[in-house]
Amino acid sequence: MKIKEQVNNLSIDKDKIFFDEPMKKHTSFKIGGPAECFIKIDMMEDLKNVLNFANAEHIDITIIGNGSNLLVLDKGIKGITLMIKLEGINIQERNDIIDITVGAGEKLGKLAQICLQNDITGMEELSGIPGTIGGAIRMNAGAYGREMKDIIKTVKCIDMQGNEKEFTNQGLEFSYRHSIFKKEKYIITEATLQLAKGHREDIKAKMEEYATYRKEKQPIEYPSAGSTFKRGKDFITAQLIDEAGLKGYSVGDAEVSTKHSGFIINKGNATAKDVLELVKYIKDKVYEKFKKEIELEIEIIGE
Repeated sequence: MKIKEQVNNLSIDKDKIFFDEPMKKHTSFKIGGPAECFIKIDMMEDLKNVLNFANAEHIDITIIGNGSNLLVLDKGIKGITLMIKLEGINIQERNDIIDITVGAGEKLGKLAQICLQNDITGMEELSGIPGTIGGAIRMNAGAYGREMKDIIKTVKCIDMQGNEKEFTNQGLEFSYRHSIFKKEKYIITEATLQLAKGHREDIKAKMEEYATYRKEKQPIEYPSAGSTFKRGKDFITAQLIDEAGLKGYSVGDAEVSTKHSGFIINKGNATAKDVLELVKYIKDKVYEKFKKEIELEIEIIGE
């Protein structure tokens, strides 16, 4: 039975379901083949319904957030792809300590703006990251010396059988660009962040400073998946790529940014194949010249 016929039995609004959906529409890289079945999840009830259905029908599930750290392969994604759009922001103040409970589908930028409006400090460094709360927690996203691990109090999630679970910060196994969600298949649904009362002028000034730095130093005018490679233990990866003479090197429309060597950008019609060939070339050249292994920060999904 084709997935289209199977999904007709799913009790969820049909306007949330798309077939053969181009993933380039849902990734910041603007790259990726079609998702066989693509569903936007904005209610917990829908999420549980889909999980129960997929388990009963033996259909594979792929989870994405805002698609800002993803390379989707050119043949696309089989099975059901869920875009988590669970929203909601609730602020609770206790003296100068602020707890914010936020849906996994909320964007970091929006949350940072709400913090600014409410004189809450702690999100400034992360305000320019284009991902969702869920995606940022999963990879322990960070910028300018601050990571998600520094502000997370608790995280609620659901396993692939529909069982709900809650983790405290200590149980999340946070490390550089890593959390427990990288190795265990849970879907993040909600998080509580612990922040503090601040002064609006100071918060605004810091956010503007980081935004200016990003604009000057990063190729935000082109589609990309953010920083392509992880930082090395004893080296700055972008510096090695630069010193290997690879700035501006391209395969098809995939190019090592001339503005920041740590970014691979899509100059127009890059394919995942172009990006992967370029990644391999960069890794080989850096190893050849410096004997350093570099690792991807972006995630690759699909086939």
